[in-house]
Amino acid sequence: MAKTRSILKRQLEARAKIWPDITNQMLWDRTERDGFSTVPRALPLMMNIMDDLAGKGFPVGQTYFELWCRLYDELFLTLNRPEEMAFFSGFTGQRAVRTWKDRVRRLAELGFIDLKSGPLGDMSYAVFFNPYHIIKRAYLNKQVAEDKFRALVIRANEIGAFDLDDIDDKGALIVQADDNDDEEEEKKPVKKKIIRPGAKSQAKAMGKTKVA
Repeated sequence: MAKTRSILKRQLEARAKIWPDITNQMLWDRTERDGFSTVPRALPLMMNIMDDLAGKGFPVGQTYFELWCRLYDELFLTLNRPEEMAFFSGFTGQRAVRTWKDRVRRLAELGFIDLKSGPLGDMSYAVFFNPYHIIKRAYLNKQVAEDKFRALVIRANEIGAFDLDDIDDKGALIVQADDNDDEEEEKKPVKKKIIRPGAKSQAKAMGKTKVA
């Protein structure tokens, strides 16, 4: 945290020197304004790769980004405003919703999201998977250009995101062992053998008989 504050301080000082007349009120500061969403720093490159995977003429990156901006931390979304979502994704006209639905289905086919049916039809709900994992698997299947994947690896390293390491060379998810398992095992109470009073006397008597 101290390092982050130091970097921020230097950036603010540099900004003040280059634009001395600009005040914070003139800027789009997320700490002072509402309506923000958490956006992964590697998302622009990921959107580029998504478009490549979807095929020429069927870009899906913008549709993914529009959906992402509606998400909260549960990464689950109800697709209850198709007309609005289509418009915000850049689709207009009579075929807007149909085109938007096509892009959403392509995202599902590529594995970036999963869709479930419900009261709104076959595309009522969507859950969002880790895009690093999907892109890594696509790369292993030789579906991602080498230069773009290499750029993603470097960018991920710059921002401290190690999600690509979650997938092994065969495309399987590496399940990390829970460090708390051993601790929980140690915390388990030792089961004591309970002897009822009558049984205890009987056992004592048997012990004396054996000694005799």
